[in-house]
Amino acid sequence: MNETFFLSAVALAAGAAMLPLGLRRLELSRAKHPSLTGHSRMAKRIAGLLPGYAYDADRFFVSDGAPAEVIERRRAGLAALAALYRTRYARSLAATAEARPGLPDLQFTGAYRVPFQYSPYLREHLQVGAFLQASHGVTIEDLDGNVFYDLTGSYGVNVFGYDFYKECIAEGASLVQALGPVLGAYHPCVSSNVQRLREISGLDAVSFHMSGTEAVMQAVRLARYHTRRTHLVRFCGAYHGWWDDVQPGLGNPMPPRETYTLREMDDRALRVLRNRSDIACVLVNPLQALHPNAGAPSDSSLVDSGRRAGFDRAAYADWLKALRKVCTERGIVLIFDEVFVGFRLARGGAQEYFGVRADMVTYGKTLGGGLPVGAVCGRGDLMKRFREDRPADICFARGTFNSHPYVMGAMHAFLDRLERPEVRALYDGIDERWNGRAQLLNARLQEAGVPVQVANLSSIWTVFYTRPSRYNWMLQYYLRAEGLALSWVGTGRLIFSLNYSDADFDAVVQRFMAAARAMQADGWWWDDAGLTNKSIKREILREMLAHRWQGQ
Repeated sequence: MNETFFLSAVALAAGAAMLPLGLRRLELSRAKHPSLTGHSRMAKRIAGLLPGYAYDADRFFVSDGAPAEVIERRRAGLAALAALYRTRYARSLAATAEARPGLPDLQFTGAYRVPFQYSPYLREHLQVGAFLQASHGVTIEDLDGNVFYDLTGSYGVNVFGYDFYKECIAEGASLVQALGPVLGAYHPCVSSNVQRLREISGLDAVSFHMSGTEAVMQAVRLARYHTRRTHLVRFCGAYHGWWDDVQPGLGNPMPPRETYTLREMDDRALRVLRNRSDIACVLVNPLQALHPNAGAPSDSSLVDSGRRAGFDRAAYADWLKALRKVCTERGIVLIFDEVFVGFRLARGGAQEYFGVRADMVTYGKTLGGGLPVGAVCGRGDLMKRFREDRPADICFARGTFNSHPYVMGAMHAFLDRLERPEVRALYDGIDERWNGRAQLLNARLQEAGVPVQVANLSSIWTVFYTRPSRYNWMLQYYLRAEGLALSWVGTGRLIFSLNYSDADFDAVVQRFMAAARAMQADGWWWDDAGLTNKSIKREILREMLAHRWQGQ
């Protein structure tokens, strides 16, 4: 009896001890987004089961069950596009084909430009050139002399126009040419760059790196060093570079470790931050305000028309303020990753735009004046890499090319131009200007009866589709044919430089409308009452199961 009582008491005590752990685990699970984007382990397991298969010449055109007349229009439309590309972009396509075998980047971007089922057939018949020879104002020029309005934004580098950055690079090179590529010591312009970044960021100290990925790595490492905690929090869908801890799902061969991926703009995530003692820092990419809890959009994800986007500045600012409050209460380092949006939303970046101060901010892209760079700005206590009372307790960070004289020279030129009246004027009424332009394009698209709309975060735009379709990804090829340059993610992200005039934008609208009308005329947006986003997903699931079964 006594022994039984003793064992029962031990079991109850063990259960009581485990209860808080179980509750915290449940709380963490509830704070994760229910999609696969929020569950990296499950996403990787499912990805490992996904069978590779491709549509043949017949299935490619009829995957949505369209009638024969529509299929013929699609065939003719693709043939016409292919002929136009072969003729108009001949030299650019030839250079791309020659380089592709030795450039894995080209192999990857070419394969993942559209949903994988369509990719092999499309790559055989419709190639995209990857080489350019010139840029002017808001345009770029390919090897064949074709001039495109640039909507790539150089992945975020091009905030003020290409001529601006050419001048920065030339002026920066002239400034430092007497020193040349001397590493280790600093060119005097570094001191000026540091002072200007301290003023812009409102933070105490600066460290320089060679990329945005490196800058984020260093910010997280310093946060862990000073808090003596292990875990970082990132939010569902956010991109912070390609290193392991911030890319715990698809694309990373390593399993997630000291990373919590939580729902953005959700009180359950705040509860996790309040109740756990192992969180060193929270990473925020302000670009997610355009599509919270969703990954970076691309045409390869357009298996249907379910993707949406939209920006609510007030709601996102409230979210950041709530994050700021809980991070302050819990001693968690709040890091704004502004590698992409820095200097685009406002001169003082997302901190100024949303009215919230971070403990650390990372910059990259445009800050280098057109050359590669990453920077961390932070509170003085967080940026220190050693402890006076423990000389062996250090946080090592060094890079051979950090503070390279030519990069620092171009940065100096960039920061100098940032103070000029004509550049400051680009920020005046920036939201009203770009929101108005998005509204104008949306109205034109609606009047034309095409199932396309855009959403924007200032000058960063994305395209979404208002009727169920399996072929929305074709729009990128019609846009290119009309002289609009897109990045490899196609219509997933359009990035305008701030120097677009009204006349430039009107030209973009005309070309966008022409592309949408041509795509509709060629039958890719065939509409049927039985075609829904759910029915499309069900059909794709049936295909996958069938191919999986055949492959066993």
